[in-house]
Amino acid sequence: MSEIRELKKFCEELANESGRIITKYFRSNVDVKTKADNSPVTIADRSAEDKMREMIMREFPSHGIIGEEFGNYNENAEYVWILDPIDGTKSFICGAVTFGTLIAVAKKGQPVIGVFNQPVLGELLIGDNYTTELNDQIVQVRDCSSLHNAVLLTTDHLLIEQYQNLPKFEQLMRKVKLYRQWGDCYGYYLVSTGYADIMIDPVMSVWDSMALIPIINGAGGKITDYHGNDPVIGSSIIASVPGLHDQVIDLLN
Repeated sequence: MSEIRELKKFCEELANESGRIITKYFRSNVDVKTKADNSPVTIADRSAEDKMREMIMREFPSHGIIGEEFGNYNENAEYVWILDPIDGTKSFICGAVTFGTLIAVAKKGQPVIGVFNQPVLGELLIGDNYTTELNDQIVQVRDCSSLHNAVLLTTDHLLIEQYQNLPKFEQLMRKVKLYRQWGDCYGYYLVSTGYADIMIDPVMSVWDSMALIPIINGAGGKITDYHGNDPVIGSSIIASVPGLHDQVIDLLN
């Protein structure tokens, strides 16, 4: 446990340092470039990841790193840091606050710590699969067992159509109390802190998903891929309160 405490403390340092860089560029009309996969990237993304990588390699030289912007380093190490400096870059460049920094620590391929940091709002969420804390206060998912009372979130409706079964998703959408596209990592933050009940992403990369697993688990939620399988090896995510998860999986599949 002392090892986990040490890693958590360092995660906070990473979040603070990357957050200082990101807030400097927020709503500053930064230049936006397009990557090979047609997703946007800014100097804020690249500078924040560069800083975190530098800190990790100095503090834990034997650890590996997987980052969205600068690729893999020593990725077969026992401990690997998985970094998404700005998850929700489209929100960031539009001046919306539904973005955040995602940091995961994996041991032997399994995520043991997950971090969501929203530096503009000063919200730091850290989970370890057993507990999740928001600014040092324990948070939990809320109790909801009826879809008719549920809040459903996703990142982009068009991605559902592109990667999964849209008619089935729309059946789910019509059963819930409220459906909104408050997505990217912010949707998982809302589930883990008790403000929403279901968050769905039809396609995910490892730097998108790994941090979310210890956060949702630690908050008492349930997280799988789109088909109810292990999210660590999946390429999609469904996170929800426990009382709804099986219903959601059945409806979508």
